[in-house]
Amino acid sequence: MEAEVAEAPLGGAEAEAGLSCFSFNQDRTSLSIGTKTGYRLFSLSSVEQLDQVHESSEIPDVYIVERLFSSSLVVVVSHTKPRQMNVYHFKKGTEICNYSYSSNILSIRLNRQRLLVCLEESIYIHNIKDMKLLKTILDIPINPTGLCALSINHSNSYLAYPGSLTTGEIVLYDGNTLKTVCTIPAHDGPLAAITFNSVGSKLASASEKGTVIRVFSVPEGQKLYEFRRGMKRYVTINSLVFSMDSQFLCASSNTETVHIFKLDNLTSRQVSTLAASGSEEPSTWSSYMGKMFMAATNYLPSQVSDMMNQDRAFATVRLNFSGQKNICTLSTIQKLPRLLVISSDGRLYIYNLDPQDGGECILIKTHSLLGSGKTEENKENDLRPSLPQSYAATVARPGTTSLSSTVPGYSEDGGALRGEVIPEHEFATGPVCLDDENEFPPIILCRGSQKGKAKQS
Repeated sequence: MEAEVAEAPLGGAEAEAGLSCFSFNQDRTSLSIGTKTGYRLFSLSSVEQLDQVHESSEIPDVYIVERLFSSSLVVVVSHTKPRQMNVYHFKKGTEICNYSYSSNILSIRLNRQRLLVCLEESIYIHNIKDMKLLKTILDIPINPTGLCALSINHSNSYLAYPGSLTTGEIVLYDGNTLKTVCTIPAHDGPLAAITFNSVGSKLASASEKGTVIRVFSVPEGQKLYEFRRGMKRYVTINSLVFSMDSQFLCASSNTETVHIFKLDNLTSRQVSTLAASGSEEPSTWSSYMGKMFMAATNYLPSQVSDMMNQDRAFATVRLNFSGQKNICTLSTIQKLPRLLVISSDGRLYIYNLDPQDGGECILIKTHSLLGSGKTEENKENDLRPSLPQSYAATVARPGTTSLSSTVPGYSEDGGALRGEVIPEHEFATGPVCLDDENEFPPIILCRGSQKGKAKQS
């Protein structure tokens, strides 16, 4: 999830009435939910049908559940033992290992190289092949929500976490070399959400105000984009996530609106930098007006010029609820781009996204994640008009970039059975071949207690 608010732990009445947590896996092919009775895993290969992959009631009161891509490795934390991380091979029904920590586990992130365990004042970095503790980052600023992000690209395994309790500083850390890369002064106020794109080259963030979302280059930490989610009111950002091809950035909050931003245009600051470096620009009326606009902003107060330079949402969704905990993701299902939203009452909403023209996304399916897992038909289906011509035309355009073309697929058959396209960076030398059931788990029933005795930063 991945917010990264990719995981959405809940408590109190919300947990009693619906889900205690929910998250998407790293390549958005699966979703996981935790409840009072255990956890469930679902496949996201179809719009019409939601297939349950696995269900477990061995551990009650689950508040963290994370699946590694489409492998059989799943990490679970329960309210009954909030300081213990349990790692399972769910297809074999075996426990790989469990580790106990000095305080409650707040979040867990993983890729094919690293597994991170975030506590309120420390972060533990494990090698996912043998679960050996490689590093303990101690004395971090108090992080009461366990906010952190991990690049799903194991070739770099960048980690990001708050560098301050009072300001929006981000610490960028290299999970492979185990060294701090840089700190990014992202926002004036405390952070609410951070997330990497799929290849680990961009980092997006939002503060607790929730009005401005910024995107930075990795590992340089240079600001690339700035988007305004809204001006009228502060909101709580529930989820922040890139599409797999990094063309879009999606944000959901405690309001009824989900915003999708497009990253294909340079900001005015980037354009001015290119101009200053001597890059040629076409002599067109639009480029001339662009220069005049940038010149005008130099004479305005910084707050006003920053607001004028911010891009607005490319597409939006009006949810039929507000105030509920939720997370969103952008995925390709049945070869079309979709927006998926999970709410704490146990429903999955699937929307069509027009990647060419944006606008209002169209709700096409609602699934129930609780009870028998039956699909709920969208009650508006009979009344809703057919898809706009612009959307159909977009899908038919030969030049339109398909989100599926760069989706890093992963499954225990290597993706061959589903025809997935795996980008080159996913073939980089990794610690373990998780599509080989004979190789993983590397160690059986290992147990440990982590009290901060590993290498400290």
